[in-house]
Amino acid sequence: MIRKLNDVFASKEFLNFLLVGGFAAIVNVVSRVFYSYYIDFSEAIVLAYLTGMITAYLLSKFFVFDTSKNTALQEVAYFTLVNVAAVIQTWVVSMVLYHYVLRWMEISFYNKEIAHLFGVAVPAFTSYVGHKHLTFRK
Repeated sequence: MIRKLNDVFASKEFLNFLLVGGFAAIVNVVSRVFYSYYIDFSEAIVLAYLTGMITAYLLSKFFVFDTSKNTALQEVAYFTLVNVAAVIQTWVVSMVLYHYVLRWMEISFYNKEIAHLFGVAVPAFTSYVGHKHLTFRK
């Protein structure tokens, strides 16, 4: 079991997924900063996540996963389903860190950015498994 997990998470596909996800995360965070000038932090997280999600779908489809047996519509539906779970993880982690953990630690310098970066990083593993076995399944 552990060896199988090691093979999956040490694969070229997973590394490409992390690179694509890293780029999409940068798009997510930068767009959240931009959106925060116009809307509330909480809402900006969700809108930024959607921006990053579109970026991640397109890059994953063309650079990470082989052609799947799903139609484009099925891919988009599964991609959305996996990312609904991921955005919930992102939002919860970001909010808990920002409102509780970072305040308790008395960190006030870039606290929104720190909270959001951790929030974006958390669903990397669950998203990979979901996309590999649902969205872009062979």
